[in-house]
Amino acid sequence: MNGVKISVVDEGGDAVGDDTTDAKGEWAIPVPKAGTYKVTLDQKTLPQGVALKFKDRATLTVQVYEGNQRTVLFAIAAGGGGGPGDAETATPPSESAQYWTRVAQLGFEGLSLGLIIALGAVGLSLIFGTTGLTNFAHGELLTLGAFTAFVFNTAMGLHLLIAAPLAVAVAAVFGYAQDRWFWGVLRRRKTGIISMMIVSIGLAMFLRYTLLFFFGGQGRSYEQYVAQQGIQLGPISATPKSLVAMAIEIAVLILIGLGLLYTRIGKATRAVADNPALAASSGINVDRVVRIVWAAGTATAALAGILLGTTQNLGYQMGLQVLLLMFAGVTLGGLGTAFGALVGSLIVGVFIQVSTLWIPPEMKTVGALVVLIIVLLIRPQGILGRRERIG
Repeated sequence: MNGVKISVVDEGGDAVGDDTTDAKGEWAIPVPKAGTYKVTLDQKTLPQGVALKFKDRATLTVQVYEGNQRTVLFAIAAGGGGGPGDAETATPPSESAQYWTRVAQLGFEGLSLGLIIALGAVGLSLIFGTTGLTNFAHGELLTLGAFTAFVFNTAMGLHLLIAAPLAVAVAAVFGYAQDRWFWGVLRRRKTGIISMMIVSIGLAMFLRYTLLFFFGGQGRSYEQYVAQQGIQLGPISATPKSLVAMAIEIAVLILIGLGLLYTRIGKATRAVADNPALAASSGINVDRVVRIVWAAGTATAALAGILLGTTQNLGYQMGLQVLLLMFAGVTLGGLGTAFGALVGSLIVGVFIQVSTLWIPPEMKTVGALVVLIIVLLIRPQGILGRRERIG
């Protein structure tokens, strides 16, 4: 879509720049520094027969981070626009129809986000359940998986469909080795949980800034599936890659659930999470179970990072940006329960997106945390957690 005018102003209303779209509908406006900007599409410049899908979203507010490239998309649809003759004959949808269409779209986007959060949160919850460790480096495992696939994809020239499984396999080996030669050693030395939690914060910073050193602060993208034409599914607009990603996420989460319920290692994992000492006395190799949990948790986190990287630019802070949401999902669902992490993550993801109907997009994460606080005030153990007696 060529010739559509886009303009950007800063928080103070001062003009930053403008651009017109090329034949592919792409545009770029550099900004002087990190901050909040308002991006406006001039609806008068839209081609004939094309209009914004949501008339009230001609101006979008976005947050731009240092060294990152921010993608801004305007939803368009056939009908309306393009001249005064169209304005007389076109029948715009009612405000109520537009509202519910937007609710459906945001709900879909929230479900997509919730599934990505759930992939990371399940591993985080299982690690906490089997070891008691609150791992603040878990967000960096998402980033590490995304950049490992990026190296296979760009530096080695492998298609993303090949690079992604290889990156997940590398992440699983890294997770196993991480517990075998690092966290396991700390446990054998009787290191306290608080001390290990602080160590995880240091490890997170080490991994984050190591990625910054090697890959820089600018946004990166995979060679394939960068831009796709959207398809319309009733009131919902989606890209094929988002639908495939959701199918993969659902399939993996179902496999994890079935594995926990019906396989020997799954039953052993639940036994260790319930009572490690009793599990050990029953003949279960607790260290082996914990290492498998670390491998599986790191692999699912890497997969979440790769799938997240298909929907946005890769950045060294991408894992940090979803870490708080993973903790919210785990806590909301119930600490240490994989199924609770899934339920909590879906609630957090959907609420974050749908809440932008009533609050500014910049505050949507705050809204999710408010819901978390309210739920925990009513049910401290989380949705699927169980009460524990202390003392």
